[in-house]
Amino acid sequence: MKKPINVMLVEDNPEYREGMAIALEVVPDISLTTQFGTAEIALRSLQEMAGANVPDIVLLDLNLPGLSGIEALPWFATYSPETPVIILTQSNREADVLAAITAGAAGYLLKSSTRDQLIEAIRLVKKGGSPIDPHIARYILQTLRERPRKANDERALSEREIEVLSLLGEGLVKKEIAGELGISSHTVDNHMRHIYEKLQVPNAPAAITKAFKAGIL
Repeated sequence: MKKPINVMLVEDNPEYREGMAIALEVVPDISLTTQFGTAEIALRSLQEMAGANVPDIVLLDLNLPGLSGIEALPWFATYSPETPVIILTQSNREADVLAAITAGAAGYLLKSSTRDQLIEAIRLVKKGGSPIDPHIARYILQTLRERPRKANDERALSEREIEVLSLLGEGLVKKEIAGELGISSHTVDNHMRHIYEKLQVPNAPAAITKAFKAGIL
């Protein structure tokens, strides 16, 4: 018989944990093996497992006492890097969705999801997929549609700003950039200030990193 998918649930509401246990106990290929009320205790358990008998998937709430789900995500990746984490929460806030995905969550589901949707998500993540709640998916698609238009308007870097940023990326200092482009150091300062404002970063290293990730450089 095929080994069931071992699931760890991190949820502070005992009634919800009990409901999850009842919902999953009749699913032959999924086993809710461990449950914890805080992220700290769950992480301590992973440390003690030391790679043995670690769960296949973690279901993690965001709003937890002590360490929040967002704060806990990097620690789960540290203690059990091969175990994907699905966020299971009531929050559909934009900031929470983006923070969770950025922090490495393998999926994002709302607690309003049906049992079948949850089961399907667990199976999908086990196969390497990334399930997203349909309402959240629509929001992300809408965000992706809107942001390129903004980037093509006032937020877009000019050709000169891209030249300045490229030279920064090559390690040149302000005076050298001025000489290379035949402009004054004061003009370079102005370009750099505009670059920081448009990319919403505080300094040159952050600007260079973001520009490479965004495909600008």
